[in-house]
Amino acid sequence: MTGFSFELFPPRTEASARAVRETVRELAAVGPQFISVTYGANGTSRDSSLDLLRHIHRTTPVRALAHLTCVGNSHAQATVVIREFIEAGVTSFLALRGDPPAGVPEDEIELGDLASASELVQLIHRVQAERIPYTEVGLPGLPGTSRVEPKRQKLEVSVAAFPNGHPRNRSGFDDVDALLAKQVAGADFAVTQLFFEADDYLGFVARAREAGVTMPIIPGIMPVTSAARLRRVAELSGEAVPADLLDALEQAPDETARREIGVEHATRLARAVLAGGAPSLHLYTFNQHEAALGVLRECGLVSPSIKEYA
Repeated sequence: MTGFSFELFPPRTEASARAVRETVRELAAVGPQFISVTYGANGTSRDSSLDLLRHIHRTTPVRALAHLTCVGNSHAQATVVIREFIEAGVTSFLALRGDPPAGVPEDEIELGDLASASELVQLIHRVQAERIPYTEVGLPGLPGTSRVEPKRQKLEVSVAAFPNGHPRNRSGFDDVDALLAKQVAGADFAVTQLFFEADDYLGFVARAREAGVTMPIIPGIMPVTSAARLRRVAELSGEAVPADLLDALEQAPDETARREIGVEHATRLARAVLAGGAPSLHLYTFNQHEAALGVLRECGLVSPSIKEYA
């Protein structure tokens, strides 16, 4: 059966922390492959991200996946963060170049020691290798003796993919080359940034396969439930706003109608990419489970008895 996963962002207040814990409970109940937690620019959400990851790890059977970024990090700082997350039980990461902090122009970004997501992928694996260089296996009948095994728990590292090009690099083929470099660096799978047409994803995957990318490329889909959010998402991602979706959201009479419109649009997109061979779905939730579960239900990926909660 096709798998699915979710993205959450860390809460900023105690009230939102209570709400996101309820969202975690609802999402975990349908059996996702993982739940990822975003990481603020320059590590601004480090503590709250780690708290939410710990909550997912301790209270659910679902794998918690931590976002990590390059921007502003030295090797030493990034190593400390990676070790801290591993010690909290995190074994899955999404390695990202990262966005500039609010108000900082692109040409003023301080990348620090890590110039690309590929370098962050390599650092994550290196930290684990240095932390646990080998395992020891006790020998039956020989108390106090053991055999050294080179095997250790391998961390799973994912990366971002950009079907229509990175918003700061509009050449799609350059982004395929970047994805291939991430695979060579040790990435296990990729999750795409937002797109609004199935052919954007399917065409990108075809180009990536021709270039030698073999790892799974999971489509990232967001059920957009407000016109303001759609405009903001398009601004951040560099994607063109789908005029029909924007018009429908603007003309919808209430929140329920807007949610139905968002779920319907995301469902059509999800069905199309799955029919084209997508290995699973990754849903950007904006910390709300109703629309995400609605898409999965309409796609037949969760039981119809799973209801939306108002």
